[in-house]
Amino acid sequence: MSARPKVRVFDSAQELFQGAAETFCRLGREAIQKRGRFTVALSGGSTPRSLHRELVSNFRTALAWNQVCFFWGDERHVPPDFPESNYRMAQETLLSPLAIPAEHIFRMPGEIADAELAARIYQHSLQDFFRPGPGEFPRLDFILLGMGGDGHTASLFPNTPGLEERERWVVANWVEQHSTFRITFTYPVLDRGAYVMFLISGATKADMVAKALRDPAAHLPCQRVESLQGELVWYLDREAAAKLDSTAQSRG
Repeated sequence: MSARPKVRVFDSAQELFQGAAETFCRLGREAIQKRGRFTVALSGGSTPRSLHRELVSNFRTALAWNQVCFFWGDERHVPPDFPESNYRMAQETLLSPLAIPAEHIFRMPGEIADAELAARIYQHSLQDFFRPGPGEFPRLDFILLGMGGDGHTASLFPNTPGLEERERWVVANWVEQHSTFRITFTYPVLDRGAYVMFLISGATKADMVAKALRDPAAHLPCQRVESLQGELVWYLDREAAAKLDSTAQSRG
């Protein structure tokens, strides 16, 4: 990583998700006040479920939800009604409970048989929405990321071709260990988020968190996310941060 990310450590998982929700809503209010909308890229996996529950249960009135536009950082190559779909998880746990308008939901079309075509279609959707200038990339207000046990983030897995993409915004990334394509944002999009949050919870992630934040020679996909135009912050609970030394931590 070219610059060290900020690290916030919370004493418990509940405090982690509360702190993440507070940041989400603060950024949302600021973006809506300035630009009339808050653009968000969601993540899959189990950890975001808890953030969604926190937002729905305790932050329902903290944000003008009808002015939030939802995108996805990655998606499985499955239809939107499949249990593995990142969209389906978000729809059930966040979007439907908060009655997000359909025109503010921009899902990746994982049901398209040709994953490369699905990636191109999603990039066109981003181009139509953000309308950046020639050679520019979209700038989302908030990008939520996780980290897998192998150090992957979004669907940028170790030893996959998507790691090297520097021009396209969205790619169909073949993941050999899962024998499937994943549709994913590329680093040029992740790196330009105004606020990029890694949200990680639990003792099972402690070893990989320590490696990602202390060992630049590990060359993990999550380490290659940079902050070119905003903030990059790792949100951890105490269990996930257990193997970091105190100099790497700031309390939540």
